[in-house]
Amino acid sequence: MAVGVDERRERFEAVYRALYAPICGYVLRRVRDPEDAAEVIAETFATLWRRFDACPQSEELRPWLFGVARRVIANQRRGNRRRTALGERLAASIDPAAGETAGTHEETSAFARAFAALSEPDRELLSLVAWEGLTTDEIAVALGTNRAAVRLRLHRARRRLRDTLTRTADAQASIRLTGGEEHEWT
Repeated sequence: MAVGVDERRERFEAVYRALYAPICGYVLRRVRDPEDAAEVIAETFATLWRRFDACPQSEELRPWLFGVARRVIANQRRGNRRRTALGERLAASIDPAAGETAGTHEETSAFARAFAALSEPDRELLSLVAWEGLTTDEIAVALGTNRAAVRLRLHRARRRLRDTLTRTADAQASIRLTGGEEHEWT
């Protein structure tokens, strides 16, 4: 019986070594606090250990583990929101216009601003492609949906990003042409 446990442990350790860096990168790009990120990574691999015999063992294991990490992050965020409900109510009572200028930095690229303006699901989907290098099939596994839905959502997210970039570029060009003032050309 000990041979089976040792063999399982060795297989798990091999998967851990192969997937630790990609999962760390995924989590660190989504969780700001290093301690929270460490908790997410630990819980993700604890889940892998608990479900190791039942989880996919082939090419689907990597995207499956991204899906686990995604759900752990979502659970952590829900927990944080529950613990900070009062803070959120206070933040909602602050004038939103007061934060608009504070959040804008000259050195922030138009792309970064456009990306930040997207919804969380759009940013997540585009990040899975660009940062994690997942294919449409792998994203479907990670998100727990089908490939057609991923393709449609990805197409729409890319279009929204492009539209946001176009609007930002048009607004910047207008400001440059007018010297920062709005003029009516007659």
